Amino acid sequence: MAHRLTLVPWLKGYRPGDAAADGMAALIVTLMLIPQSLAYALLAGVPAQMGLYASILPLIGYALFGSSRTLAVGPVAVVSLMTAAAAGQVAGGDSGAYLAATVILALLSGVFLVAMGLLRLGWIANLLSHSVISGFITASGLLIAASQLKHLLGIPMQGDTLWELGLSAFREAASVNGPTLLVGAAALLFLLWARGPLKRLLARTPLPPMLADLLAKAGPVLAVIGTTVAVAAGDLQSQGVAVVGAIPGGLPALSLPAFDAGVWGQLALPALLISLIGFVESVSVAQTLAAKRRQRIDSNAELIGLGTANLASGVSGGFPVTGGFSRSVVNFDAGARSPMAGVFTAGGIALTALFFTPWFYYLPKATLAA
Repeated sequence: MAHRLTLVPWLKGYRPGDAAADGMAALIVTLMLIPQSLAYALLAGVPAQMGLYASILPLIGYALFGSSRTLAVGPVAVVSLMTAAAAGQVAGGDSGAYLAATVILALLSGVFLVAMGLLRLGWIANLLSHSVISGFITASGLLIAASQLKHLLGIPMQGDTLWELGLSAFREAASVNGPTLLVGAAALLFLLWARGPLKRLLARTPLPPMLADLLAKAGPVLAVIGTTVAVAAGDLQSQGVAVVGAIPGGLPALSLPAFDAGVWGQLALPALLISLIGFVESVSVAQTLAAKRRQRIDSNAELIGLGTANLASGVSGGFPVTGGFSRSVVNFDAGARSPMAGVFTAGGIALTALFFTPWFYYLPKATLAA
């Protein structure tokens, strides 16, 4: 039997006080999502603005059909890495074809997810064992770390496997850019300190526990601000520190890529894999957070919600998205009551894309890699 679509399932029982809580949570998540979107765009090999585009309409799309009240949808590391690998295989070095491939992957992922939701295939998540998913994500994490060494060290690197990337880094070791290494190492050490000692230090202060935890999780925002100011003030760009540069302002134009049966056929299997991995990761986070508030998750509605988010990303020039663990936890801890927090977050990202992109000109790529 086909799944019955339910528009904004969380709206029933929504109260005015919930809007205030969602707005506060959205402010915190927006500050976190901006640097994450830019970093995951870098990981996916697409222009920085595409990271922002993938963080606007997809959040609204998920809010229409998703069943989780606190899941924060957007670009995530594993899906961005899979997107880069799949698009690179069909692009043949053509940057235009590469960008088109990332958009096609989002659209195909959306189609697959919505179709699975309508066919009530949410039970598929139970077939993929935790150990397999955990191993896949761990291996992806190692590849992600290795692939970002070129930005942390300021060296050219080639390769797709861990071995190839390691050999490439070894061969280029003599050409490491000192200022880039300094910026990247400082950002990385600060992030590690924020996740550990700073969090424990704040916990011993009179601050409310939730506020102390949120301040510790704001480490990426502080790293972005600090290194951006340092690069601009010290003119480190002239010393070889790569920066994000000019990011086109404005909202994404709605469009569809040209249909090429061969290209779409080549991307169908990678898009299916991206859909499955993204769904399993997302629904795991959603179920964990829902259990803390004695709420329930409809896995079929999650399929349709994530599918709608990916379709929205595709038509607005983004790349595949799913529910992110760290953002969702922050959203939950900040007191979000419904996906309206995601809608508010989308508004914050849209304002950033419209008015604040010049602020990121001196943002070092080494910081995003960290």
